[in-house]
Amino acid sequence: MTAVVEIFTDGACVPNPGPGGWGAVLRWGEHERDLYGGEPGTTTNNRMELTAPIRALGLLTRRSVVHLHTDSTYVRNGITQWLPRWRSRGWRTAAGEPVKNDDLWRELADAVARHDVTWYWVKGHSGHPENERADRLAAKGCEEAGGRAAPARPRAPRSRRRATT
Repeated sequence: MTAVVEIFTDGACVPNPGPGGWGAVLRWGEHERDLYGGEPGTTTNNRMELTAPIRALGLLTRRSVVHLHTDSTYVRNGITQWLPRWRSRGWRTAAGEPVKNDDLWRELADAVARHDVTWYWVKGHSGHPENERADRLAAKGCEEAGGRAAPARPRAPRSRRRATT
């Protein structure tokens, strides 16, 4: 049986818009890898939230079963609900406006198509260890790109995760 690849992602941008960072924790079997990066130009939190799973999925060298965890409802809802409608409308919203960040949505859709991905939403800053780790990696990427560290948030009790395919 093939091991499931667990991926936890986060993005940061302080100020928003401004320099940003993204972070990801990958786990497969007994192996783990931390990834992070930054964008020194003007970017947004949403672009960094999208970049994290793109970069993480891009590291996988063969088709994999992936459980991808994000605290971004924008990313999870976009990939699981909105994207098919955007494609059918020529990358336009229901109001006829161009889809924001369509370049990254297209990249993410291509990356997801190469794998069997189940999406999980995790409440951000709730004490989930891997989400907190991804958050720290994103903050590091943001700081190295010239942004500021996000203010520390108090930890809440760990929450359950919801799956969406």
